[in-house]
Amino acid sequence: MSKTNDTGHAKNVANFETLIAYLTGYGAVYNPSNVNIQLSSLNEKVAAARTISEQVHDLAAKNSNAIAIRDLAFQPLKKLSTRIVNAIKASDVAQQVIDNAITHNRKIQGQRASVKLTEEEKQKLAAIGTVVNQVSASQQSFDSQLDTFDKQIKLLATIPSYTPNEVELQQATLTTLYNDLLQKNRDVVSKTSELSTLRLNRNKILYDANTGIVALALDAKNYSKSVFGVSTPQYKQISGIPFKTIKI
Repeated sequence: MSKTNDTGHAKNVANFETLIAYLTGYGAVYNPSNVNIQLSSLNEKVAAARTISEQVHDLAAKNSNAIAIRDLAFQPLKKLSTRIVNAIKASDVAQQVIDNAITHNRKIQGQRASVKLTEEEKQKLAAIGTVVNQVSASQQSFDSQLDTFDKQIKLLATIPSYTPNEVELQQATLTTLYNDLLQKNRDVVSKTSELSTLRLNRNKILYDANTGIVALALDAKNYSKSVFGVSTPQYKQISGIPFKTIKI
């Protein structure tokens, strides 16, 4: 959700309050039969709009903070992943195990799981009947990094000779780090989902075709026009108060 849209929502709510203030000033003359645009209903609506707007702002700030915390926590992962591979190479393990570890590291680094072949290499393989199908395999999403990191840790558990003295490279430490990263990622996912739902509810209060504040403002203006007349000072007070439906 852009800041421009958020500003537009805030202006609609503020202008709705301004409209209500004018309508209230008309006293008993403003007496619509439509319950939805009676002053009591309009005041309830603007209160709901203010409340949910504040909730959106609060959760948006928390979500932004959670994203920043997650980004910071994930930053050392690529460098750590390379250190893990080097520690595996320094252990007494088969080349296939090292290759598996290198594949995992490539994915965490955002590189291909396997080295990209040149066109010449592809032609040579094709000449002997080998089908070459290399698909772009950059897996930079946080979910993918977590999945690959988990696989790397589980690979370490199968290597009896992997016993580094460096605490940060030990399986227990890596498992603790994985769980911490997992929780930070889940926190972002949870807050992002909650924020999305809250914005949907906010948008309904503001922009529902029948009961949103933009629709009610138009109805209240039309009623006032019918009571006072289009050329009257009263109607001119409110006719220019702008309301805009924000495209979501």
